[in-house]
Amino acid sequence: MNGVNHCCVMTKINTLVMEDRAAPPGPGPYDVVVVPKMTGLCGSDMHVFLEGRAGESLFSDPLVLGHECAGVVAQVGSNVKTLKVGDRVALEPGAACLRCENCKSGDYNQCGDFKFAAADGFDGTLQGYYTLPADIAYKLPDNVSLAEGALMEPLAVAVMSVSKVAKIGHNQNVAIFGAGPVGLLTMAVAKALGARRILAIDVNASRLEFAKQYVGAETHLAIPMNPGEAREDYSKRHGKYIMEKFGLGERGLEAIDLVVECSGAEVCVQTGIWLVKRRGKFVQVGAGPAHNLIPMSIFVNKEVTMIGSLRYGPGCYPMAIDLVSRGLVDLKPLHTHTFPFKDAILAFETTKKAMGPDGKPAIKVMIEGPI
Repeated sequence: MNGVNHCCVMTKINTLVMEDRAAPPGPGPYDVVVVPKMTGLCGSDMHVFLEGRAGESLFSDPLVLGHECAGVVAQVGSNVKTLKVGDRVALEPGAACLRCENCKSGDYNQCGDFKFAAADGFDGTLQGYYTLPADIAYKLPDNVSLAEGALMEPLAVAVMSVSKVAKIGHNQNVAIFGAGPVGLLTMAVAKALGARRILAIDVNASRLEFAKQYVGAETHLAIPMNPGEAREDYSKRHGKYIMEKFGLGERGLEAIDLVVECSGAEVCVQTGIWLVKRRGKFVQVGAGPAHNLIPMSIFVNKEVTMIGSLRYGPGCYPMAIDLVSRGLVDLKPLHTHTFPFKDAILAFETTKKAMGPDGKPAIKVMIEGPI
């Protein structure tokens, strides 16, 4: 480690500057210092950058963004036995206290003292050095690249929603709203775990075509609202339209066992409740508006189980790495653009436009580390 830490800092909404800070001190006994090599940009980064907030997390001036990250270990704490200098690792970017009730019960993603990269004033990974507990830095197998390592973060989100929260059963039918990176990875995990049918629903035709090629999903381009139509009326009509189009019912083999909502859009939440089978499961991943109106009568009548899924928990990162290293999930097609650290602003613009300077659609944009 040299004495300078090159950082990409958000100073205000829609403004990034390059700043040299002092390198971090040596790691604590159970920590490691990692040199970030690849950081992917995600929806929450863009919400903070463009709007000053992501969900309940507000922008705190100044802030280093980035949390989808893989890098190389530069220093290890005195009590770290699992990693050594030079190891390539995927970073789980949230450190829990490990002392509270939730942590002790294994639900560390619900920790009341959670410190998450690029949220609530805690700097993220778009910098030369990043310190974190060694137990949330996961060594990458030789056949997994650093770019794939950075994508373990959104893949762990998908693992959490499909495997840990929904507890998907083999041969189930799954409908996924939103064909962005998290939605696509949710489809990939569902396929890897034995889903019978995967239905992708989005407003973007090119994303749906990608989903079809990526996991063999059946696809549905959302129909338009009628002039003056209320959202709840549209959602009911849309849900019934999808069921008729794909031969789905409320019961039996041709019913949707699981809906995973990755967009956060209110009409998608509503449509998903109309679409899912009786006593089916609805998992909410996308963080949209603070308040959503849902069709309560049909929710109760069907006895739908609706569960929120927040980030990831115990076992999600190891499972994500295993799925990739065994070839059950292919991350390479999602990585469309890479920018050097000095062009981080261009990377944000590319993500915002969903189109690269090369004229190709941008799905997952990566920024190389400064070192």
